[in-house]
Amino acid sequence: MKKFGTAIILAGGKSSRMGFDKQFLKINNKRLIDMMIEKLKKEFEEIIIVTNKPKEYRGYGQKILTDIIKNAGPLAGIYTGLKEAKFEYAFVIACDMPNIDIDYINYMKEIIDKYKVDVCITKVNGNIEPFHGFYSKKITESIREHLETEKRDIKSLVKKLNTYYIEEKLVKRYSPSLDIFKNLNTKKDLEHFNEKLGGKSSC
Repeated sequence: MKKFGTAIILAGGKSSRMGFDKQFLKINNKRLIDMMIEKLKKEFEEIIIVTNKPKEYRGYGQKILTDIIKNAGPLAGIYTGLKEAKFEYAFVIACDMPNIDIDYINYMKEIIDKYKVDVCITKVNGNIEPFHGFYSKKITESIREHLETEKRDIKSLVKKLNTYYIEEKLVKRYSPSLDIFKNLNTKKDLEHFNEKLGGKSSC
């Protein structure tokens, strides 16, 4: 079995600051999530999209899922994706995080191989970055148990697991401005990303 064959894109959330659903963001009339899929397909055999609007993904070749545990935040999306993942580890990212770095992904794989951890994420300014990280299928039941205690935060979960935290100075070798963790939360964020690509955006 290929160890690192799955990527999970979380396409939920309220998108309240953006003013419209971020999973439908477009750059030059192309959906941002499609751009992310194209990049991830170069590295991952299986791509899973966890969304609260599965009908909007008709015709997609990816595996489209909705949360098994409802109204429990992004951790429920990770749980759903891991339950259905074919491979031992899944790379997890949100649909509004377009700055995917394949070199950093490969560095995280090396860390997992070396230290045999179940979670590999980054710590910036003392805080964890739960996305643009790897999670093992082994933790699926730990997530379910965590959610059953009505705890939804990822930070308290990974503290209990075999987690490797990559330090900020190391991630900066790959992403000096740490933009791989940048969410497009507001229209201003979107404008800045458009300027970077030289494109135009729409919802």
